[in-house]
Formats: sequence, structure tokens, C-alpha cells
Amino acid sequence: MATDKAAEQAARKLGSGTIIVRRVKRDAHEGHHGGAWKIAYADFVTAMMAFFLLMWLLGSTSKYERQGIESYFNTPLSALLGGSADGSGTARSSVINGGGHDLSDTHGGNGNATQQAAPARSVPPDSANDARLALLKQQLTALVDENPKLKAFKNQIRLSTTREGLRIEIVDSRSRPMFATGSSRLEDYAYDILFQIGGVLNQVDNRVSLAGHTDAVPYSGGIAGYSNWELSSERANAARRALVAGHLREDKLLQVRGLADVLPFDRGVADAEVNRRISILVLNKEAERAFFSEAAEASASASRLVDLAAHH
Repeated sequence: MATDKAAEQAARKLGSGTIIVRRVKRDAHEGHHGGAWKIAYADFVTAMMAFFLLMWLLGSTSKYERQGIESYFNTPLSALLGGSADGSGTARSSVINGGGHDLSDTHGGNGNATQQAAPARSVPPDSANDARLALLKQQLTALVDENPKLKAFKNQIRLSTTREGLRIEIVDSRSRPMFATGSSRLEDYAYDILFQIGGVLNQVDNRVSLAGHTDAVPYSGGIAGYSNWELSSERANAARRALVAGHLREDKLLQVRGLADVLPFDRGVADAEVNRRISILVLNKEAERAFFSEAAEASASASRLVDLAAHH
């Protein structure tokens, strides 16, 4: 009170035109609460950037590419690591055993010697490769549904998973044959189908086996000695040229062969149009190893026969 009276008296002496400023002391921590909005704003900007990036990706990818990405992220991790898809498989331990004592051993290291650690579960090395083949099948299915050049012939393109890998078959149609009768020249639509498929097959590193098939009707082209064996082989090579033109790498081709009518699609009807087909087999790693193993054995047998003939 004394201080206020002294201030009033001083003001009267100085005159009514004088302004006196009083400074009010505040706690030092009161000025540090004004930056929270910056964090919220930064979070908002980050979320918007992620949203527009997602919208851009959705707009710049095709339908079958999006399905392939979805399938990749939906593949159970246990399947890629060798466990069962339903989660029953056990994951591999990432702990590396050292040479010291196990500090977690409740028996102090003196337990029964028969209680040994279970052997590490062997992981099938081809699990990830099989998952990629399954993804390739989905991409091809989506490609057929999306591409106008392929969608019109959807009933002639058949995909199936076999023990050897992914089988792609382009079958003949009575109203729309792939080849003219007795000819190895591809019709334009059949060429387009193989051309479109060729580039997609490069998405996996698996090797490809190609086969031509005919029906059981004997070849009657008038050329002596020419049969369905030659015709099916030439048709398989015509398909090979179309696939390579569609950017299939030639080093992925493992074999090209003609099988005539020995493996009919419809065994009940000898001249069924589905028996006339081109079969593309994307081999899994097990089938690829079996192929090279058989080839090595055949080569070794041939060498032994040559040696025996030379000694005799």
C-alpha cells in the first residue's frame, strides 16, 4: 500500500501526461507451451503425403499388378519360411548358439544328457519359389481378364498347378483353330496370345519347357515320312518364336519338343480339338533339378556305351 501511494504521489508531481509502466513478473515456464500445434501439423502433413502417394500408386499400376502386390503381402510368412500356411509350422530360431553355458538352463548345466535340444527344422528351399509361381498364376489370370486381346479367347487359355510347376495351355477351338489343318503357321490371334504371355514369364527366374500336341488323326499332307511328330515339333517352335518376340528371354527355355498325340487332353475322343494345343510349363526348382539329373545320367550312360564299344 505504501508503495502504491508513493507511486501516486510521484505521478501527481510529474504531471498528468507522464505514463508509468509496471512490469509484472511471471513464472519462467509459462512461455514454453505454445509449440504443440507444430507436432500435430507435422503429423497431418505426413499423413496427407502418404495418402496422395498411395493414390498416385493406385493410379499408375494396372489391375493385375495390384493383385500381384496384394497377393505378395497376403502370402503367409510361415509359408515362405517353410512352415504350414495355417500357422502350425514353427519358425526358425534366429539365435546363434555360442560356446558358453546356457544361462537360461534351470538345471545349472547338469541336467540329463538325454534331454538334448530338438534338431533344427529343415526349411524347404523351394517354398519361396512356389509362392512366386502362385503369384505368377494370379498375374496371368488377371492379365487374361484385363487385356482385350486375351479376354476374347479366355476359354482357350487354361492355367493349372502341377507337381512340376505352373502349366499354361492354349487349346484349339473347332470354330477358331490356332493353326490351319496340317500347318505350323500360327493364326494371328494365337500369335497375340503367346506374344502377351512371353513378357510375363520373365517375372520369375524359372526355366520353361514348351511342347506341341496334336490329335490322333494321322497326318495326310502327302509328304513321305512326315507325321504328327514333325508337325507337333514345328508347332512348338512356332510358339517359341512368338514367346521370344514377346520378350521371353531365350536362356529361360529348357526344351522345345513335339509330343504328337501321346498325351491327349481328352483321352475319350481321338480328334478332340482340345488335344491340339501348345503347352507351356514353368518348371519349379525340383522339376528343374530332376531334368538336369536325368540328363546327366543319360550322358554318363552314353559315355559308358561309347567306352564299351571302343574296347570291343
